[in-house]
Amino acid sequence: MARRLFFVPEIRRGTAELTGADAEHLVRVLRAEVGQVYEISDNGQKYLAEIETARKSSIVFRVVEELPAARPRAAVYLYPALFKFDRFEWMVEKATELGVDAVGCFEGVRSERGLAQAAQKRAARWERLAVEASEQSRRPTLPEIARPVPLERILASELDVKLLLDEESGAPNLFVMVNERWPERKSSQRIGILLGPEGGWTDGERTKVVEAGWQRCSLGEMVLRAETAAIAALSVVNVLWER
Repeated sequence: MARRLFFVPEIRRGTAELTGADAEHLVRVLRAEVGQVYEISDNGQKYLAEIETARKSSIVFRVVEELPAARPRAAVYLYPALFKFDRFEWMVEKATELGVDAVGCFEGVRSERGLAQAAQKRAARWERLAVEASEQSRRPTLPEIARPVPLERILASELDVKLLLDEESGAPNLFVMVNERWPERKSSQRIGILLGPEGGWTDGERTKVVEAGWQRCSLGEMVLRAETAAIAALSVVNVLWER
């Protein structure tokens, strides 16, 4: 059985071609040879595929069989305020490994100035990190990595469950609150997780978010870094919805 998955642009007539950095990695690092078998995905379905040709910058696969489709699961969307890029990129990588369906972002009032503009140039790098993390974790589909948008657009997202991570006292425990408010959870539900910048939410932002129907919740008494809070919340949601 394949130990690594690779994403291919398309599968046509039972074959697929991998080019660029992934092909070079297969040839130079993994020593790919004709006849070896790997998992491939067209960003929808996974297949078992055998290498037909292996060149320096091109690998051609022949599909051997279609692998069983993943069971239906709730979709989870992570919406962090922008924060320092090294930590933000770590969050993108780990959230991808945990199965997040999309990572959006916005500039909070207390976000470091200039991050929103700089993020436009970083988006391609974030997408590449998501591809690599998806291949490593062998998930069949890639998450959407969105460029920054106004907070108001995120608040208007069509979601079944809207969770606002809030470091202020008085917010109910995430695990307890979800069990009480959504005791019957379904794989068809769409869940949003919203978290503020390193400096926290302003009172005005918090009021706006709550008025838009987002439920305040907490991860406990400790004040976590933004990237830690994102991954902790995503892990809890995965357990609650058995993803």
